[in-house]
Amino acid sequence: MMISGLQKLTLLDFPQKVACTVFLGGCNLRCPFCQNGEILDGRTAGMTEDDFFAFLKKRQKILDGVCVSGGEPLLHEGIFSFIEKIRALGYAVKLDTNGTFPVRLKRLVQEKLIDYVAMDIKNSPKKYARTAGAAVDLENIRESAAFLMESDFDYEFRTTVVAKYHRAEDFIAIGEWLRGAKKYFLQNFVDSEFVLEKGLTAYSDEDLQAFKQLLLPYIPTTKIRGE
Repeated sequence: MMISGLQKLTLLDFPQKVACTVFLGGCNLRCPFCQNGEILDGRTAGMTEDDFFAFLKKRQKILDGVCVSGGEPLLHEGIFSFIEKIRALGYAVKLDTNGTFPVRLKRLVQEKLIDYVAMDIKNSPKKYARTAGAAVDLENIRESAAFLMESDFDYEFRTTVVAKYHRAEDFIAIGEWLRGAKKYFLQNFVDSEFVLEKGLTAYSDEDLQAFKQLLLPYIPTTKIRGE
């Protein structure tokens, strides 16, 4: 498994858990606003698996959970054995995913290998490929979203909001698509040196609140990350 980075402590990424976040290299999308652009090609190694699991063993009395992020973790066929090793140490596991691998997502849930899923919703269906920066099979994404919504599993959907790529009508379309979702978060774009497209900008807090109001009739649980 290509481990491209490790955040040793997070109180925000895994709801109600003291956790770490491991970043797996490689992704099948190229979202222009991605914060982890340096690891998308899967060539950047931050640490070995042995070192990662040695870290987890030392933190067993400190950490409750592990966030498995990327990149796209489900790109890797070895994801199942990797997560099994994490669970064997007694940790809860949260998965971050773009939803393009519904079969692997379902297997992880059905085999009770994960405890929480955060699935990115890039944009409204009509603008998905442009926002994802790559050709996407939208049916796979729809399948992943539908599976989560129809299950009793704990999950959230989330959209990184970028001024160039998102408009009010997009959030209405997302609301119609994900009507009744358990949790949905808007998170404002934050620029960094690793973002793939330079010059992107965030919306104002007032704009985010307006988008939230558009979504509430469809998804009453909609929140802005951090509020």
